[in-house]
Amino acid sequence: MLLLLVGILVAGAVSQGVPASQNGPANAPPAAQKTAAPPSFSSPVVPKKADETTKPADEDSEAIPTFRKRVDEVNVIFTVTDKHGHFIKDLKKDDIRVLDDHKPPSSVVAFRSETDLPLRVGLLIDASNSIRDRFRFEQEAAMYFLSQTVRPKSDEAFVLGFDTTAEVTQDFTDNTEKLARGVRMLRPGGGTAMYDAIFYACRDKLMKARATGPVRRAIILLSDGEDNQSRVTLSETIEMAQRAEIILYAISTNVSNIKMRGDKIMEKMTEATGGRAFFPFKIEDVSNAFAEIQDELRSQYAVAYKPADFQADGRYRTIEIMADNKRYHVRARRGYYAPTQ
Repeated sequence: MLLLLVGILVAGAVSQGVPASQNGPANAPPAAQKTAAPPSFSSPVVPKKADETTKPADEDSEAIPTFRKRVDEVNVIFTVTDKHGHFIKDLKKDDIRVLDDHKPPSSVVAFRSETDLPLRVGLLIDASNSIRDRFRFEQEAAMYFLSQTVRPKSDEAFVLGFDTTAEVTQDFTDNTEKLARGVRMLRPGGGTAMYDAIFYACRDKLMKARATGPVRRAIILLSDGEDNQSRVTLSETIEMAQRAEIILYAISTNVSNIKMRGDKIMEKMTEATGGRAFFPFKIEDVSNAFAEIQDELRSQYAVAYKPADFQADGRYRTIEIMADNKRYHVRARRGYYAPTQ
């Protein structure tokens, strides 16, 4: 009888809540969905702040139920140009058509011209041996771009250089002097792990960028596109950029006037995310490419819609945005991954 009473008391203690150290972790999250294995980088890992960690519940307090509702809404940034490449900035909602997974959306929630949305920009500079001869000029062009683009108290940018590893020489800031200092710190040398650098910039920097409202996330990549050291693949890099809703722009450092393999790779990455690649004929044209990117970031539209026949199955869904005026060209990311239950 005594043993039975002790057993009842122990069972009651377990049901009331025992510290995780005695009974395993409380409220353990479900197994994470399988994704590409993250590469390691030289940038330091910042530990969570104390108020960001999960705190144990008071054993005597009653659990408060939490209700969550997933909003099946897709947001897309896109650019419209005429046949001469000039930006079209006066379109209305009825001037475009959207197809999600080849079907019109059930409703268009919002449509607006986004000329003044705060920017979160990652400047990724190839510091490998393959671009050594052009490195100084590229640094100067990059610093000028940042000084003209980043607005105090609105935009923020970071500088990341990469060869065999990726290194953040200046974290997010709106201070253009600090950003210029970060660019000047870069020194060329080593191999090229471009995919790793983009993957890291999307997952660990831009996806976690602080913001009090809507922002536009973009990566400006300055490279020859030749990767020989990365642990993640091209397809994994594109997938991460799409999941992070990043617009990727690339400026090729290849000035041979011949489109090389690396140029085609950068074209593929940028087109998949709604950005574009620039191929300067001479090194002096790099500055012009930066200027065009700056103009484009201030000449875009945003549309939000609810897909028809939506299912939270984690599947990749295509996006097509077309202008009614057949002479206009629309550039947007080509798809997204649906959330999972």
